[in-house]
Amino acid sequence: MFRKKEFDVFKVEGLDERMAAVRERIQPVFQELDEYFVKKLTPLVGEELIVHIAQHRRRTANAPDFTWSAMGGDKRGYKKYPHFTLGINENYIVMWLSFIDNPQNEKQMAQAFLETIELLEKLPGDFVINTDHTINNYINIKETDLVKDLTRWRDVKKGEFQVGRIITKEDVLLKTPTKARTYMLETYVELLDLYKLAYQARV
Repeated sequence: MFRKKEFDVFKVEGLDERMAAVRERIQPVFQELDEYFVKKLTPLVGEELIVHIAQHRRRTANAPDFTWSAMGGDKRGYKKYPHFTLGINENYIVMWLSFIDNPQNEKQMAQAFLETIELLEKLPGDFVINTDHTINNYINIKETDLVKDLTRWRDVKKGEFQVGRIITKEDVLLKTPTKARTYMLETYVELLDLYKLAYQARV
């Protein structure tokens, strides 16, 4: 599970030095957790979920302030598909269902979400959304205008949509790894209907 030393990775100065810390401290946690989640989620989605861990190979200057892994897509990648994200920055962990970087059939997926918006509205009150994966922020799902957010995702080329939960680094949940892992898994399970709807919309 993620602990203080994983969050402290983002205090490491320098691209090479921080990436070395990411590989040493964070990526093994991603691997272990993602393998557990995939084992639990695969029977529920009826297909294999492939684990991808971000390598940040295109970075040449700035050290990452966020790193992530993805579950879904195919062996070549995940961004063109709906996928589950597990990520971390210096302040919190994210568990998202993600639609980023212009996935295939995104207009159809966004429209399907608009037409079935009750699936989003009935999510637990601690769920949050993010509409730009390049910015570390989020807003509570009960405090945002979902119609506006989904319409922007559908109609604006740079529009994106992520929905899920966060766990702050101060959360006592992280002191009990088994409970934290269960909470994470429950988050992804809550998002399965949306994941399946997105895939139906792609057909």
